[in-house]
Amino acid sequence: MVRVKICCITSQEEAEAARRHGADALGLVSWMPSGVGPISDREIRDLAAANPGISRFLLTCKTDPLEIRSQVLEAGTDTVQLVDAMTVDRLSRLRRELPGVSIVQVVHVKGPSAIEQAREVEGHVDYLLLDSGNPDAATRTLGGTGRVHDWETSRQIVEAVSCPVFLAGGLGPDNVSEAIARVRPYGVDVCSRLRPEGQLDEGLLATFMGAVRSAPV
Repeated sequence: MVRVKICCITSQEEAEAARRHGADALGLVSWMPSGVGPISDREIRDLAAANPGISRFLLTCKTDPLEIRSQVLEAGTDTVQLVDAMTVDRLSRLRRELPGVSIVQVVHVKGPSAIEQAREVEGHVDYLLLDSGNPDAATRTLGGTGRVHDWETSRQIVEAVSCPVFLAGGLGPDNVSEAIARVRPYGVDVCSRLRPEGQLDEGLLATFMGAVRSAPV
């Protein structure tokens, strides 16, 4: 079964809706230079504490291992998602600083070079997550864009690496089944397209989860 992470959770009501519909993970977004769903460190800590028994991802744009360690320990999450590029040395240091915490490195799929980026870091993380941000833009986007990237490149990454891969970027009820069939990811990650009015739409969430369950795997 393809795992599902519901990202950009902003309240306990949203967390409960995600859990009720069978999500495997919640995404809790800390400060970002742009994008959907950032909440305060205190809100992240409270939501993490209120939702045991499900994986809780802290999304951070920090790149210093000691700063990330401090943020994760304060948040109390079991997983950290690194939305900005990290060097192998920094990933190795972070692994030492956070034993027992799963590390997810985001690779923004802007072209074929993403394949080599994924290969370079795969041995130093627990998961990769393929997204559609643009870290080089004047206003950096590190997720939550609602944009689909090239799934053919994503499929090549899934085939090239040995660690599990989440697929993100513009997924919704209308295209997630095709994305799963074409990319064959370990999991999918959804945010903006389930939030047409800003808040998590439970009807869209239910339709999305049904599409994931019916996707060919």
